[in-house]
Amino acid sequence: MKSNYTLRTLAAVSLFTLAQAASAQVAVIVNPKSALATMTPEQVGAIFMGKSATLPSGQTAVPADLPEANAARDQFYSKAAGKSPSQVKATWARLTFSGKATPPKEVATAADVKKHVAANPDAIGYIEKSAVDSTVKVVLIVE
Repeated sequence: MKSNYTLRTLAAVSLFTLAQAASAQVAVIVNPKSALATMTPEQVGAIFMGKSATLPSGQTAVPADLPEANAARDQFYSKAAGKSPSQVKATWARLTFSGKATPPKEVATAADVKKHVAANPDAIGYIEKSAVDSTVKVVLIVE
């Protein structure tokens, strides 16, 4: 009887943890010196899906992407671009093969995204909101 209660409790805690992870906020970030104050999901999605190579300020966008299978990446593309991981991969395979665009630079961790954005005035990236610090500026929160 006690083990049945323990299993139910563990299952409930696991589901709660997964629900929280799935609803984590993702922040789209730029260099703190950027003139950008805000961006729309459509603007950000266009940059990360190869439809636009420039930031709204007119500067060439230098996007940084998290690795595939990263929860923040999946949420970002789902909410900002309306695409599943397989759709993102297929789109970039087509664009790369046709020579129309180059995918965003993939970096290993959120810390690497922050370094990339902090070091480049035209950079744009995304990380979990909880990882944001003063080295970057948030222009959009994706929920």
